[in-house]
Amino acid sequence: METLYFGLATLAILLTLIGLRVPIGVALGVVSLGGLAYVRNVPIALSILRETPFSFAASWDLTAIPMFLLMGAIANQSGISSALFRAARLWFSALPGGLAVAANMASAGFAAACGSSLASAAAMGRLAIPEMLRAGYDKGLATGVVASAGTLSALIPPSILLVLYGVFAEVSISRLLIAGVIPGLLTGAAYVVMILIRCKLNPALAPKLDAEDLATLKRDRMSSLKETWPLAVLILGIIGGLYGGIVTPTEAGGAGAALALVISLVQRRMSLRRFIEALKEAMAVTAQIFFVGMGAVMYTRLLSLTGVSGLLVDMIGGWAGDPLLIVIALSVIYLVLGMFLDPLGIMLITMPVFLPMIDTLGLDLIWFGIIVVKYIEIGMITPPMGMNVFVVKSVVGDQVPIWTIFRGVGWFLACEVVVMVLLIAFPSITLFLPDLMR
Repeated sequence: METLYFGLATLAILLTLIGLRVPIGVALGVVSLGGLAYVRNVPIALSILRETPFSFAASWDLTAIPMFLLMGAIANQSGISSALFRAARLWFSALPGGLAVAANMASAGFAAACGSSLASAAAMGRLAIPEMLRAGYDKGLATGVVASAGTLSALIPPSILLVLYGVFAEVSISRLLIAGVIPGLLTGAAYVVMILIRCKLNPALAPKLDAEDLATLKRDRMSSLKETWPLAVLILGIIGGLYGGIVTPTEAGGAGAALALVISLVQRRMSLRRFIEALKEAMAVTAQIFFVGMGAVMYTRLLSLTGVSGLLVDMIGGWAGDPLLIVIALSVIYLVLGMFLDPLGIMLITMPVFLPMIDTLGLDLIWFGIIVVKYIEIGMITPPMGMNVFVVKSVVGDQVPIWTIFRGVGWFLACEVVVMVLLIAFPSITLFLPDLMR
């Protein structure tokens, strides 16, 4: 019993360290090392510390992460994001709130070449927000749509969070990535509907373009599609390859990175300097993810040794007849954690605790993975620590106050409520495509 109490205490210590701004990887490592030394002994703790980096980094499935990150970095450096927004602006500007719709659609498209919410929000923020502000758009709408649409990158493949979840949950990463397609598109569609309704009811949010500008846009629409062919090639190569069973997630990552590089060279948009910057960006984010992941693996062992995982499974035994209650309880936990913690940290801290519970209840782990990632991404736009919001704030500087951005994302959070109700009530929405792969 003393060991069990100690395991529960490590949870409190871990959250306290993270609350004190200790890097998540460091906090996980320190708590795990100290806990293992207490529960077993110092030599065993040091032995686990020596073994974990290699055993974690040697996982073949995880090699998809640096490749997906490199693909996104190359795509960003070669200007795919700017071409997407330019085309989306030409096609959707005539609609109520057309520039906001264009930013949302371009973000959804860029998600298929990116995999990172922060990178998507930063890229689209630099392109779309200045144009919307120049056109007289409401500041909350202009910044809120970019911050919120950036979260689509966590669902539409390639998704780094889904790859990590697949490794920890030991489920098919290919099926998991394909499962994110419909929820991602559903979220993007909900955003579009909300923007259209708001701007139709309140035209002051998004002033309409004059007739001359509209005529110019219509003339250039078809020519703008010529610049978006790289995205179509990447989508066909990655999503088509995964869905058809032609490539594994790891092969899709490598092929996608190589394909993005070839496309950028064919378009003459890749210089040696840009390629080096893309490599640096991919390596830096990969190192961060792996460092946190190693700490999470060690902490998983500590929780297992102290009996915390078993305790939580036993605690929900009385709820086993109604899994919906557990899903709702976990939803509340993820929403609260999302307000304060880094998304990567949330996933790697909670997986060791919650996965045994979900597995015991017999719930589909693919479906649960999409639910988890959705909640984590909602946390990216939820005050007070919504990271996408702060990325957008860094782009706009003093032009838009931080609480104006949070006010803007409030409407998109309302859309998320509708989407989450649908995904929880109808798991077939998530499982339709992966079930076809069997």
